[in-house]
Amino acid sequence: MKKVEFGDIVKVITTDKTYKGAYIDSYNKEIIILKQDSGYNLGIIKKGIKSIELIQKNKLKKNQKKNHKKSSLLAYKKDLPFISILKVGGTIVSKVDYKTGAVSAKISAEELLQNIPELKDIANISYKDIASVMSESMRFGHYNLIAKSIESELKKNKNIKGIIIPHGTDTMHYTGAALSFMLENIPVPVILVGSQRSSDRGSSDSFINIICAACFIAKSDFKGVAICMHENMSDNSCLILPGTKTKKIHTSRRDAFKPINTIAIARVIYSENKIEFLTEDYNSDYNEKKTFNVKYFKDNLKVGILKSHTNIYPENISCFKGYKGLILEGTGLGHFQSTAFDNISRINEKNKNEIKKLIKKGCIVILTSQCLYGRVNMNIYSPQRELLDIGVIPGKDMTTETAFIKLAFLLSNYSREQAKSLFLENLRSEINERILPHEFVDY
Repeated sequence: MKKVEFGDIVKVITTDKTYKGAYIDSYNKEIIILKQDSGYNLGIIKKGIKSIELIQKNKLKKNQKKNHKKSSLLAYKKDLPFISILKVGGTIVSKVDYKTGAVSAKISAEELLQNIPELKDIANISYKDIASVMSESMRFGHYNLIAKSIESELKKNKNIKGIIIPHGTDTMHYTGAALSFMLENIPVPVILVGSQRSSDRGSSDSFINIICAACFIAKSDFKGVAICMHENMSDNSCLILPGTKTKKIHTSRRDAFKPINTIAIARVIYSENKIEFLTEDYNSDYNEKKTFNVKYFKDNLKVGILKSHTNIYPENISCFKGYKGLILEGTGLGHFQSTAFDNISRINEKNKNEIKKLIKKGCIVILTSQCLYGRVNMNIYSPQRELLDIGVIPGKDMTTETAFIKLAFLLSNYSREQAKSLFLENLRSEINERILPHEFVDY
């Protein structure tokens, strides 16, 4: 048998079954690892292996050596569009310390691209490291950094077709919403890309997500902010998801991101480099007669989220004293523990009084729902109408995360009264006045 190396396609014959996949280096000497067609790794105990047959040598490894360049621009091809990659951080640009299992954002944009030679056939790629931060640690100031970098790229290269932002998945839907509001009338696609497996793992979804994002930018006329992630558990396709109506709904699955109260913008079929648009009005937020403009967040702005739960106390609410905005994530249609029905629930009246105090002090209070789908309706039950009467504003069908980002964006750029008024307007397709049956994901 020829020597088997990382990435070679092999057939492993055991005492009871035959497996096929790409050979992956293992830190455990007692097992070998194969990457299967599904994209997931399979560990096989060496003791049970009868033979290993080499099917195909790893061509990708040879190509990586040939295409290794230190330049910030991959090999230029005259007939291809320009795409800029601005690295922020997250699992997609992380390495695993296999001794500890710890993951850290250590891979540079250059290292990432050296592992994706397919990109050179899709676009002329430039790349830049603008941050190395895991997404759970991001703050409003990071949104400003990303927006300024995007603005700079567009000024530097007038022919740029679009921008890819490698980003951590935990708060990627927050950043997607933030950039959607910040980048007014942007004339190119800005696609956030994450992964649920680090880029140095054989089962990583990062490469396919980035390739699909690049393909979408190169071959479509989309303008605006979106997220590109796996459509399902296999490596067949990715979805282009709306920046303001997407949520991470699973901790580890590669198809963790789903559109909420809407449908995906498009499907990118990886094996065919093919795009299928799933909606016709995907550029409804763009007006070619208007100019591109960027609005930023106030770094020190205080806006909070309070999740409704059983046994809330007034102190849970009063701790937001001094905040400019507060999202109450209510239950169901938009309920909150603010009404007394008996002696046991008498304290709920104090909760309502604390909300009222916040509003009188100038805090804008928004009510959303903990439910993933549907909309808030505060006109059905009397407790909800009482909250309306004291000044609580319904979040309509926005996710809690988008409502939080939208409120913070408005308070960063407008007066309190303007922010209250604009919050109820549909600015970046974040509000659907009508939710259709097919816009609910059947799990």
